[in-house]
Amino acid sequence: MNDELQALFDAQDGVATCGQILDHLPRRRFEKLVETGVLDRIWHGIYCAGEPDRDVRLRGLDLSTGRRVAVCLGTAAALYGFDTEQPPELHVLNPPGCALRDADGLVVHRRDGAPLVTVDGRRATSPAWTAVEVARSLRRPRALATLDAALRSGTCTRPDLWRAALEQKGRRGIVAVRNLLPLADARAESPGESAARMAMIDGGLPLPELQYEVVDGNGDLRRLDFVWPDAGVAAEYDGVDWHSEPEALQRDRRRQAALMAVGLTVVPIVSEDLRDGGWAMAARIGEQLRRARAA
Repeated sequence: MNDELQALFDAQDGVATCGQILDHLPRRRFEKLVETGVLDRIWHGIYCAGEPDRDVRLRGLDLSTGRRVAVCLGTAAALYGFDTEQPPELHVLNPPGCALRDADGLVVHRRDGAPLVTVDGRRATSPAWTAVEVARSLRRPRALATLDAALRSGTCTRPDLWRAALEQKGRRGIVAVRNLLPLADARAESPGESAARMAMIDGGLPLPELQYEVVDGNGDLRRLDFVWPDAGVAAEYDGVDWHSEPEALQRDRRRQAALMAVGLTVVPIVSEDLRDGGWAMAARIGEQLRRARAA
């Protein structure tokens, strides 16, 4: 790109219209830059320099509509730091007086009456409203993960979530969300941990302590995902089955031995354990709890 075109992109936060670009380049040169990936078409008549991220795509919409576009659902959740689903498309609110339409990578919504706040200069549905609205569309384990993450983000409280649930009374999925709200816990650190906890609850297990700290037999401070202290049983979630590697397996065995030295039996959980809803995993932990209490 020439200096004038680069200055245009810099002045407009990385986006420009087709007409603006053609003011600085012949059409043939413009098409060559698009073909080679130097410029990328993100919306009809809107281009960016290089690979677009979410913020660049939003700024492109702003340029296209002539106003700052408000966001909702997963796009708003990403602004608040609790987007556990990471949808590829942007979810935005139709600006007043603008006929913005769905497009590839864009879903346009109307949310009359939804509470809006400003985050880094952009309007978005409020954190609690966003968390409840996202959770309403998900299966229970993923919905719990969203509610956990919303609390963990610090952007909203449990009473905020309850109020948002009341505001969305009568909408699809809201009863399931209301039933999950008492179970939401800011201490859960990943969607996998939330799904594992959901399986434990559905399997009739007593609620564990989360992120429980203990000094093991080697004198090291450990923080465990799930612990039933009275029974001396713990469970640890790992997103991948890293135990298959010899070095990792040895570390795991040393770690489990150090925890057993202080009276804790650890049940490992991997993502594969949650494929069937986690019933077998919950049964495995339940059996360990029964054995511990019978000893």
